[in-house]
Amino acid sequence: MAKKNNVSIGFEKQIWDAACVLWGHIPAAEYRKVIVGLIFLRYISSAFEKRYQELVEEGDGFEDDRDAYTMENVFFVPEEARWQTISSAAHSPEIGTVIDKAMRAIEAENKSLKNVLPKNYASPDLDKRVLGDVVDMFTNMDMGDTEESKDLLGRTYEYCIAQFAAYEGVKGGEFYTPSSVVKTIVAILKPFSNSRVYDPCCGSGGMFVQSAKFIQAHSGNRGSISVYGQESNADTWKMAKMNMAIRGIDADFGAYQADTFFNDLHPTLKADFIMANPPFNLSNWGQDKLQDDIRWKYGIPPAGNANYAWIQHMIHHLAPNGKIGLVLANGALSTQSSGEGTIRKQIIEDDLVEGIVAMPTQLFYSVTIPVTLWFITKNKKQTGKTLFIDARKMGHMVDRKHRDFSEEDIQQLVDTFEAFQNGTLEERKGFCAVSSVEDIAKQDYILTPGRYVGIEEQEDDGEPFDEKMKRLTSELSDMFAKSHELEAEIRRKLGAIGYDI
Repeated sequence: MAKKNNVSIGFEKQIWDAACVLWGHIPAAEYRKVIVGLIFLRYISSAFEKRYQELVEEGDGFEDDRDAYTMENVFFVPEEARWQTISSAAHSPEIGTVIDKAMRAIEAENKSLKNVLPKNYASPDLDKRVLGDVVDMFTNMDMGDTEESKDLLGRTYEYCIAQFAAYEGVKGGEFYTPSSVVKTIVAILKPFSNSRVYDPCCGSGGMFVQSAKFIQAHSGNRGSISVYGQESNADTWKMAKMNMAIRGIDADFGAYQADTFFNDLHPTLKADFIMANPPFNLSNWGQDKLQDDIRWKYGIPPAGNANYAWIQHMIHHLAPNGKIGLVLANGALSTQSSGEGTIRKQIIEDDLVEGIVAMPTQLFYSVTIPVTLWFITKNKKQTGKTLFIDARKMGHMVDRKHRDFSEEDIQQLVDTFEAFQNGTLEERKGFCAVSSVEDIAKQDYILTPGRYVGIEEQEDDGEPFDEKMKRLTSELSDMFAKSHELEAEIRRKLGAIGYDI
């Protein structure tokens, strides 16, 4: 009989804190799989149970008919995988085996999840007493309203992924793009219903989640977009598949993980919106074997850096009126090495660069270097013009290491883009400016926003320049004098204990 407690979880942080009882009881490499697997299993079982009760009440005998679930976008969960079966075995020595069997049964019933779900719960490295406690905590989640619980579990999943990214540092950047960065890209691009959305390096699928939320928030059906993605890391690919399943998003990620450059899983796709956070400055990406690739319209990217390979791959997959939003390290703005400057020049002269946004540091878990958002658009509303925004002073510190954007920050960037596109933007020194292709050519086709937006005007404090300089030099002289006094005092005290400097 499962041990019960009266705790009702309800919020993502509480679930994360509850799951953290596993720290120290399982290898770090397996921890993420264990937690996200339980989140997934708990949600699909709850959705199934709700649908099961509806069918029982209808009284037509369809409660065991698989089609009665799939037609409502609900996973059919066989009896051995239902949460009641899991929870009743929570404090038995076989709990790990029970969960692994549940995962295999779900995969057998739902072919889209074949070889996706974690099946490591019976591992001798995982303390079964602690695993049972975690199962109890998930059992106590209030899952009464399945549509709300979809958002709850989705938020929990996203929150846990963010926490994993923070704990795993550089590795975390492989599967997680900070939500404020994703929200900014989506809000500026504004994906619409019945559009094709593509991410060639999709990580855990955050771009798609935000796109679906955006469409739903603007009176659309969150399931009305066609989602295409690709991911080269097997564990991350599985995480993305589960993320989409929890959200009820029908996504084509291919039948397996694959390298985007060597095995493009969507070769004929022309997407309306492409959103991506590709690996920064990726070296050894296979340029020597892809010399004649059709994607290199503007020139062969250098072997030592894939930034312009990613850009050209995305342009190749863009529909006639398509839009791209991507994150790149700042070096791509100005590099002239190995033909990158020539590639950038041709992309600019093709009038594809709609906007460049310089972002503040410390937004990412994986790197502290500053990054830039690129917005590339076919058939721009403002032809021959590019918007530059310097957002490096925006955002707020959420802890000592990480910065985040508020909803107001994101809206300010969106409003600036909209004003530019509508031809009503008032330029602001130090923040935003509009430049023509000719202006950019005069800057050697370098796209660093600071070159175009200039320096923010300083408010005149009314103090005459000569007086200010006399005051400041006097203050500096006093500081120098004080520093000499401190130096003499330090030398005296060190000398007193036998250390002369």
